[in-house]
Amino acid sequence: MNRADLIEYIAGEMETSKAEADRFLSAFLDAIYSNVRKEGVKIAGLGSFSAAKRKARLGRNPQTGEEIKIPAKWVPVFKAGASLKEAAKKR
Repeated sequence: MNRADLIEYIAGEMETSKAEADRFLSAFLDAIYSNVRKEGVKIAGLGSFSAAKRKARLGRNPQTGEEIKIPAKWVPVFKAGASLKEAAKKR
């Protein structure tokens, strides 16, 4: 399912226009983007979105075998909730 399919599904479930569903989805994603690094976002039944700092490490260029330094960086983390895990088992 891509973004357009999701918008169409939301519009059908909410019995509203696709434009309204798109605004809803955009607001939902903006809330996650703006809060993921601060306190994280926890949605009961779905899961939690947070950010974690990945340590700097040494890597290797697969073409040349040369060692390279990979800098530390922040990465998004999603942990699925129990309801989502259960729904995945059923499919």
